[in-house]
Parts: sequence; structure tokens; C-alpha cells
Amino acid sequence: MQAKRSTTFFFIPPVRKPAGGVAVIYRMASFLHEAGHDVRLALREKAVWRPDAPELPEVDAAGSGVGPGDVWVVPEGWVNGLAPGLQAKARCLAYVQNWAYLFTGLPPGVDWRSLPVGLLAVSRPVAWFMREALGVDAPILRPGIDLELFRAPEAKPGKLTVAWMPRKNKALAEQVRAVVQARGHTDLEWLEIGGMDQAGVAAALGRSHVFLASGFPEGCPLPPLEAMACGAIPVGFAGLGGWDYMRQAGEGGCPPPCPVDEMPWGGNGFFAYDNDVMGAALGLEKALNLWRAGGPKLASVLGNCARTARAYGLGPQRQAVLDFWAGLR
Repeated sequence: MQAKRSTTFFFIPPVRKPAGGVAVIYRMASFLHEAGHDVRLALREKAVWRPDAPELPEVDAAGSGVGPGDVWVVPEGWVNGLAPGLQAKARCLAYVQNWAYLFTGLPPGVDWRSLPVGLLAVSRPVAWFMREALGVDAPILRPGIDLELFRAPEAKPGKLTVAWMPRKNKALAEQVRAVVQARGHTDLEWLEIGGMDQAGVAAALGRSHVFLASGFPEGCPLPPLEAMACGAIPVGFAGLGGWDYMRQAGEGGCPPPCPVDEMPWGGNGFFAYDNDVMGAALGLEKALNLWRAGGPKLASVLGNCARTARAYGLGPQRQAVLDFWAGLR
């Protein structure tokens, strides 16, 4: 008798608005589906936001049909979402996309090490955090960005423009802006990125010179990578997870608080300690001065930004996902 073909179920929480973490899971499912894997989206609720992605088979999470030999994947903050997979004795995986949510939702007295669940990390810093906290070595599956959409224009005419995202610690970002203006940089355009689709975000970053990364905590933040791809220098906070690819350009700034890999690029931005308003403002000022001065130093940083972005394209992400699933036994 032919063995039952393994099915991979991705648990999708009830998301009402665009969410980067859920979009990454959709993309992983799409890669596997396109490669011929049997994939299902296990929805907690039907009325959820969906990214622009190929149609994928959907099932109700509570009645999915998962069984032994199947794979059941959940985001790290939705521990209760593991229940159907655990009850069916499927191979359960928790994809940790933000170190800050690793312990969110764990019932009292329950430890990750006591659950028959494999852990995946979205970045090297998240894997380091998990190793230090739990003593486990988690495989790393990095996300990717669409380099056909996010790309730098030939030129950036007009006044110096700083892009920022109000959904990422808005009050803190406004403090950074106030400090920068108080230090005499009053000729800037501040471009708010919010309520846009991916094409709108790409267009906004394409006409921006600097991107203020005000988010923390982070697992492997994609907006700074998208900014790099669009020729905007990122400044601000790494949120720990950003140190997977962020490297200081020039002197000053803060050192990474975790081990980092050797990468084939140098400084690609100016980064401060999380919550350090003055540090972020000074880093932003350095990026502005680079643009004003032009020349080899600006070209070097922008070149490093481009190299960084290429390493996080959809091709590397797709290959990493397919390689990992090929190794599941």
C-alpha cells in the first residue's frame, strides 16, 4: 500500500489588517505549493486579511484533517494554535518571527522544552535569543523582499526626504523628528508611510533618502531592507533582530548586543540603542550629511545597502524554505 502523502498545514491567526509576519507565512506556503508540496492554510477564522498571493487551499483549523506524518506550523505567539497538530500527533513547528513573543501565550507551568514542538528562528539574533533562553539551537529561515518591486530609482530629485512608519512607536519617532528639527534640519520632507499597499510603500521609499526605523522589538525587520533596496539609508533602531543584517556605517552608534555573522557588505546605516532618541537623531543627521556631501562615502553606503537587499531577495528565501522541507523526515 502506498504511504499517505505528507501535508503541511500553516496555522493562520485572525489578522484584520496587513501584517508582515503573516505575509511571510503565506509566502512560505506559496513556495512549497508551487514546488509541488501538499499545502493547506489552516484558518482560525475565515474573515481574515490576505496578502496578494496565489490561491492556496484553505481549511478550518478546528477541522483540518491533520494526521500523523503531517506538518503543522504556527506563529510563535499562538501557542493554542498548536492544539490540532499536537492532538493529531503531527510534526509541530513554531516559527519564531519575533523574540519578544516567544513566551507569549504559554499556559502557566508550560515550557517550550516540555512540548513536542520544533522551533524555527527568523534570524540569527532570534536564534541566539532562543539558545540563551531555552538552550535550543533553532534552524534559521529568513524572510525575503520582492526586489522587482523594491528597487532604487536612477535619481532622487527634490528636497531631502525622510520616510517613517507611524505604526512603529509613533511617539518615539516624533521625538526623533523634533530633535532633528531643533538641530537645524528644517528643510526636510517627512514622508509618512501608512495605509499603503506594497506598490505604494515601494514608491514612497523610492523617493526617500533616509528611512527612520523606529520599531522595536523586531525579529528580522523588513522595512529597513525594503528601504535599502530602494536606495534609502536606514537609521534608528535594530530591535535586536535587525542585527541579522544591519551594520554600522562610520564611527559611533551602538555595537550589536548579540553575535553577528560575517557578511559580504560593510556599513549600511546608522543605528542607535533601542529607545535612544538622541542616538537615533544623531544617526539620522549623519545620513543627511552623507547625502548633502555626496561622493565616495555616500556611494559606499548605498552600495552596501544594495548588497544587503540582494541577499534577502525572494530567491534566497525560497531556496531556504525548500531545502528545510526537503530535510524533514
